[in-house]
Amino acid sequence: MLTSIITAIHLIVAIAIIVLVLLQQGKGADMGAAFGGGGSSQSLFGARGSANFLSRATSILATIFIITGLTLAYIYASQSGFQSATESVATEEQVEPRSGDMPAVPGAEQTSSQGDEQPSVPEVPANEN
Repeated sequence: MLTSIITAIHLIVAIAIIVLVLLQQGKGADMGAAFGGGGSSQSLFGARGSANFLSRATSILATIFIITGLTLAYIYASQSGFQSATESVATEEQVEPRSGDMPAVPGAEQTSSQGDEQPSVPEVPANEN
């Protein structure tokens, strides 16, 4: 419920920021009015009042946007039960073999430690080229 409300506020603020940025004039727009393009001097907020109002409204909405974004990130991270990568890895205890033990290889035949038996590894055929 709370995440839905914050998400809706976040979306509305994002759209409002887009609209306010598109309403603002660029820095070079005043130069056109100085050379006779005088349609911008009779605006709703006056000659310089719109720049101050729109800039201030944009910065306030940007602050609200950042706060709602961080709040949503915190809420979703706490709901998911975030766990770091180092905590999620299960540690396996390594057992060192004793000096007389041989590690068991699956599928290999066990041979005695005496040297009179043939090894179970087949010979490599000779290259007949």
